[in-house]
Amino acid sequence: MRIVVAEDLYLLRDGMVRLIEAYGHQVVATAATGPETLEALLRWRPDVAVIDVRMPPTRSDEGLRAALAARCELPGLPVLILSQYVEQLYARELLADGAGGIGYVLKESVFDADQFLDALERVAGGGTAMDPAVIAKLLSSGSSNRRLERLTERERSVLGLMAEGLSNQAIGRRLFLSESSISKYTTSMFGKLGITDDDTNHRRVLAVLAYLNNP
Repeated sequence: MRIVVAEDLYLLRDGMVRLIEAYGHQVVATAATGPETLEALLRWRPDVAVIDVRMPPTRSDEGLRAALAARCELPGLPVLILSQYVEQLYARELLADGAGGIGYVLKESVFDADQFLDALERVAGGGTAMDPAVIAKLLSSGSSNRRLERLTERERSVLGLMAEGLSNQAIGRRLFLSESSISKYTTSMFGKLGITDDDTNHRRVLAVLAYLNNP
C-alpha cells in the first residue's frame, strides 16, 4: 500500500513510518501540519492515510479538517484518524458521507503493531476501524436514536463490534455464535435501521453511522 503519514510529533511519526515499511508498505509522504497534510493527500492520492487530529498551526483539529477536505476532493479516500482522546463528534463527521474507508483509533493502539496494521488494511479496503475505547465511550454516554431503540441487546452487540470494523466471521468468534447467526442478526438490524442498499459494505458503513449519531 502507498501511505501518507501525518503526525506533528517527530518520534511518533518516524516510528509509524518504520513500522509501516517493516510490513512491506510504502510511505510516499509525511506531514507535520494541517496544510502540509492536505497538500500531500491531494498530490499523492494514497491507498490510505494516517492522520493525527490535532496538528499545527493551532493544534485544534487541523488534521481532521485536512482529511475531510481531501475526501471532498477525492471521495472515498481511505483515512485512519489518530487521536489521544475519544471525541464522538470526530467519528460522526468522518462517517457523514457514508463512503466508508474510515478509521478512528487512539494513539496508544499504534504500539500494538498487529492491531494498527489490521486497522490500516481494513480502512484501505473501504471498511471501518473504530477503536473499542471509542465504542465503549459511546455506549457509556447513552448515545442512541429512535431506530437504535428497536434493536435487541444482541443486535446492539453485533452493531458495536461492526463499528470496530470486525467481519461477520470475527463477530461470531467474539460472541461465540456461528457466522450464519451473525448474518441473520445483521439482516434484521439493517431492516430495523431502514438500510436497504444492496451494497453490503455500504450498508455496514450506514449502520455504523446510525450507531454513532445522536438523536
